Amino acid sequence: MNHSENVDHDAVLRARTMLLGSDRPSLTQEVQAYRVLARVSPAAYLPKLVGALLSYGYDVGNQGGRQLLLALHAEAADAARRIDAGEPNRTEVLCRTLDTYRHTLLRAGRRAEGFAVCEEMAEAGRLGFERGQVKSSAYGHGPLATMLAEEGRHAEAAEALGTGSRQAEVCFWSTVARAAELDAAGRHDEALAVFTELVDDTRRKTEAATSSLAILVWELVHRSRMFEASGRHEEEGADRREALALLARLAEAGEPKVWSNILSWWCTLYALSGRTAEPAGSREAPTPPFGTDFLQWSPDTRESYFADIPVLETEVAGLVEAGRLPEAVTTHRRLTRRSSLLQERRTYRIEEHLRPLFDQGVALARRLPTAPGTLAETLTDRAMFLVAAHRYEEAHADFAAAVELRGAATSNAIVTRT
Repeated sequence: MNHSENVDHDAVLRARTMLLGSDRPSLTQEVQAYRVLARVSPAAYLPKLVGALLSYGYDVGNQGGRQLLLALHAEAADAARRIDAGEPNRTEVLCRTLDTYRHTLLRAGRRAEGFAVCEEMAEAGRLGFERGQVKSSAYGHGPLATMLAEEGRHAEAAEALGTGSRQAEVCFWSTVARAAELDAAGRHDEALAVFTELVDDTRRKTEAATSSLAILVWELVHRSRMFEASGRHEEEGADRREALALLARLAEAGEPKVWSNILSWWCTLYALSGRTAEPAGSREAPTPPFGTDFLQWSPDTRESYFADIPVLETEVAGLVEAGRLPEAVTTHRRLTRRSSLLQERRTYRIEEHLRPLFDQGVALARRLPTAPGTLAETLTDRAMFLVAAHRYEEAHADFAAAVELRGAATSNAIVTRT
């Protein structure tokens, strides 16, 4: 292309002068300058144009300019696509820009377009890996897996999460997400095998004092529930006994070392434990990708999930008043899971906000004398919360009671069958 025939050289000179001037240009001026210069020297200025458009978009978004924000992010995505394929940072810039555009589309209610952008990101990551621009073939696949899971396409989500799954280290987040999608797709043995890799890795790390005992407890309890769902009761019992022994250690001496905030680990597994109580997802009515950190959920899905909190509060009150206690307990657990995720970032104030909910759940379950399994589940939920709140003695007492109740329930079931 002969740029001299297509570019206003006076405009180019003004753009360069503006950027080199002693006064810092406004974001609007930067965007205007880089638009001109990107035509003259795309290799040098397209990435700068992308950055200026995104920065301007954030500024516009904070002022409530939704339509302009969408236009700016669309333009940024187009500019990122035009970066030369051989540019070393192209894949990183393109995927980051597309992800921002995806969020903006989803907030605007344009989910189908957001999904198409996810597919584009995954393809960009694959090509970037082949070109040596990123280190993993899974680069850019995360948002696609998330949206597939939200729309109930769990087998496809598991496949997307399995891309580049062979890693030097076992990662909690990718492993839990993949196990969750395999389980949701009905591939329970595969899900257990994947999750077991995580449990074994965490056990080794706790022995080396490089991971928290609390995390291992949460993982063991979650796997025991997976074993229970698969009818593997001997292995289920072994996991519960190991978790109980770890809780006894915590009750006696606490964690061997101080860890930073690990609430996300508990919240993610706690939310995942209630997946079967939620409706199936679809394109028209997406549901959360349980097993994925809620900050990674699509914004429309996250907003819809938390918007249910006041609805569920009213529903629980009505069910209790009507004496429909089994339904009240189930609905209350859905409410508590949502509330726990919403409070996750409060760190040291979670007990203040969440303890009343867990106590109420146990109190409701105690009013169901013929359902020891339900009480055991609510006690287990509260025990795992108490671990997160560093109330280890109370957590041990709750979980010991839950294990005892399960043992009694199992014995009664055997007698009944006999």
